[in-house]
Amino acid sequence: MTENASQMNNLVVVGGKPTMNYVVACITIFNSGIQTVRVRARGGHISEAVDVVEMLRRVFLKDLKIGDIILGTDDHKDSRGRETSVSTIEVFLNK
Repeated sequence: MTENASQMNNLVVVGGKPTMNYVVACITIFNSGIQTVRVRARGGHISEAVDVVEMLRRVFLKDLKIGDIILGTDDHKDSRGRETSVSTIEVFLNK
């Protein structure tokens, strides 16, 4: 497996699904033997990503350690062709 492929196996992108879907996805990745999970979100889903991390840490995996937290901005064109910026967060979780 290439390094790029293994990096994608530990990524959970938080979007519009229920919070527990992302919690279960993270637990599944940890149970597969991967030691670091990345939780990533953009825009309005950032608060849900924080909820996922906190639920994992407080309820399901009490020995979970929060590693790096990377904040950033994604630039893209909206539906009208205008340049827009969306805030991003990526949280690294270590078992």
